[in-house]
Amino acid sequence: MSEPAPAPRDVLLALVPELRAFAISLARNPATADDLVQETVLKAWSRLDSFTPGTSMRAWLFTILRNSYYSMLRKGRREAEDADGAHAARLSQAPDHDGRLALRDFAAAFAQLPDDQREVLILIGASGFSYEEAAQTCGCAIGTIKSRANRGRAKLAELLRLDPGEHPAISDPVATGAAGPAVSR
Repeated sequence: MSEPAPAPRDVLLALVPELRAFAISLARNPATADDLVQETVLKAWSRLDSFTPGTSMRAWLFTILRNSYYSMLRKGRREAEDADGAHAARLSQAPDHDGRLALRDFAAAFAQLPDDQREVLILIGASGFSYEEAAQTCGCAIGTIKSRANRGRAKLAELLRLDPGEHPAISDPVATGAAGPAVSR
C-alpha cells in the first residue's frame, strides 16, 4: 500500500524557501522578494482549486512568482517614484472655492480696519498709488501714509492669522481679479 500524496497546501508551504530564493534572484532585493513570495502564496492559495493534480506544484508556483515579478516591473515603468510626495504636490491644485472663501475672510477682516488704514491700503494696494500720491490725496505726510499702511497690513495679518511674510492665498482667478493687486501677490 502506497503512502497518500501530500496535500497541495502542505506542498505549497514546503516550497516557500525555494520561492524566496528564486524571488531574490529576480528582484535582487530581499524586501521585494518577500513581497513577491507573499503575493505568490496568496494567489496560489486562493486558486488552489485550479491547480491540476498530478502536475508540478513547484513549476506552477514558480510561474506565478515569475509572472508577478514581470507584472510588477511593467507597473513600475508606468509609475513615477515620488517617495516624499514632492511631485504630487506640484501637480495638485487648490479648489476654486478656496479663493472665494479667502476673499470673503479678507473682506471681513478688511472691514474691521479703521477708516484711515483702510483708505491708505485701498489707495496703495488696490489702486496702485505711490506713497507720495496717497499722501497728496489724503492731505498728510508720507510718513503718516507709510505708518497707516504698515499698521493696516499688520492688523490684516493678525485678523487673518497669517504668519510673518505670508500673503493671503487666493487661487480662484475670479476672486483674484476682484481682490486687486494688494491681495493677488
